[in-house]
Amino acid sequence: MRSVEWHQGFVRLVDQRFLPGELRLLELERPEQVAQAIRDMAVRGAPAIGATAGFGLALAAWHSPARSQATLLHDLQQAADLLRSARPTAVNLAGAVERVMRRVAAEENVERIRQVALDEAQAIADEEVARNHRLGRIGAELVADGATILHHCHTGALATVDYGTALGVVRAAHEQGKHVHVLVDETRPLLQGARLTAWELQQLGIPFTLIADNAAGHFLRTGQVNLVLVGADRVAANGDVVNKIGTYKLAVVARENAVPFYACVPTSTIDLSIADGDAIPIEERPAEEVTGLTLLGRPVAPEGVAVANPAFDVTPCRYVTGIVTENGVAYPPYAESLPRIVSAANGRDS
Repeated sequence: MRSVEWHQGFVRLVDQRFLPGELRLLELERPEQVAQAIRDMAVRGAPAIGATAGFGLALAAWHSPARSQATLLHDLQQAADLLRSARPTAVNLAGAVERVMRRVAAEENVERIRQVALDEAQAIADEEVARNHRLGRIGAELVADGATILHHCHTGALATVDYGTALGVVRAAHEQGKHVHVLVDETRPLLQGARLTAWELQQLGIPFTLIADNAAGHFLRTGQVNLVLVGADRVAANGDVVNKIGTYKLAVVARENAVPFYACVPTSTIDLSIADGDAIPIEERPAEEVTGLTLLGRPVAPEGVAVANPAFDVTPCRYVTGIVTENGVAYPPYAESLPRIVSAANGRDS
């Protein structure tokens, strides 16, 4: 099943907060619920967030009582503003909202607007899945038989509608018969690696070992890692990669130990309008995500402690060996290679 889909007039998605213990589905019927699910990380991962936002606009169109074009477009604009503000860092969210809004703006008939909103949202989800499969096949060419791959956060089917980006590369290599092993870092504070990546790899039968975040440097320095694969929530025009907090540290240590470091992203995650990573907003998450950790049933942090909890960091392009996309691998200088990749992808999608 897909991690998010349109089902009988609802947006149905896997609630990632309950995994690995429980596979729970949410059925959402209002755009406000969709925005809340994105904000609360019931759904997460840039491509999945984008598809979910598209379906959220379809909900707004289908359930609006509007009988005129002007009123319906007004309702959709309100829903678009709400969805766009749910999480600021991932470019896919804003991109999906803008794409649906452009399509419906060209329609005059109310029923056509409703149908076009749904059709466009479905197209966004379908295109993401197709991109993931192509990206996986291309990225698998970089993976040698017997390779050990260090993976950060979670980039599998749950985060991408289906198949995966960086984990899609791992999955494609495994399906090709390559004997790969994944080092899964836990990815604090929300443990997406321990909870979600480990769960998906178990489902797929791909060998892996779960490690503490702070152990990654040890495995890189001692020659136990052949390459590092991560995803991204946004890639700037110069090749800077914004991804889950902790990515920058991995990239620096990988470079120090001559281990290739690849970001694996669909072209929908590349934002050529942003010059570099410092121009990308970094979401600050609630302090409770850090202080909520317990040990022996007790909180590990003192009560009232000050907390900083950035959800993402910027990995400067000089630490990125290559950026794997569904249209090939971009290499430095990224200011030249990324526009070619995006232009070719736009031609394919059109």
